[in-house]
Amino acid sequence: MRRTRFDQWPCPIARTADLVGDWWTPLVMREAFAGRRRFEDFQRALKVPRAVLARRLDRLVDEGLLKKVAYEEHPPRYEYRLTDKGRAFWDVLAAMWRWGSDWLWGENGPPVILVDNETGREVRPLVVDENTGNRLAGRRLRLGRKQDSSPPS
Repeated sequence: MRRTRFDQWPCPIARTADLVGDWWTPLVMREAFAGRRRFEDFQRALKVPRAVLARRLDRLVDEGLLKKVAYEEHPPRYEYRLTDKGRAFWDVLAAMWRWGSDWLWGENGPPVILVDNETGREVRPLVVDENTGNRLAGRRLRLGRKQDSSPPS
């Protein structure tokens, strides 16, 4: 059965879901942020079937989140490195981390935490409005149409 594609919908959530809507893509990206670069390292960490991993990595390269860089010519071998677009995906993973930490464990929380490299303290991601710095609350937001910003003729 073919899945419905959302990559042309006018909604940012739909387009993002089209890219990350399978369970392996966010996990591959998590591993890329953890420093994994080589196919074998991703495969070993995730225990994902090789064919599935190859498809996910190809899609992430095609979408510009990762770039493929040769590190050996014979046989050809590649590393997968985060691009600027890929590094910006951290915000999505951080939001998933926070929600999962808050809602998918008991009161003791998950067995792993995010730690700031400089301070050694736990980090608890929070989604805020970049214009005001205020935490976003869904009940205060609505969807709206972007206003045409072109000057009148």
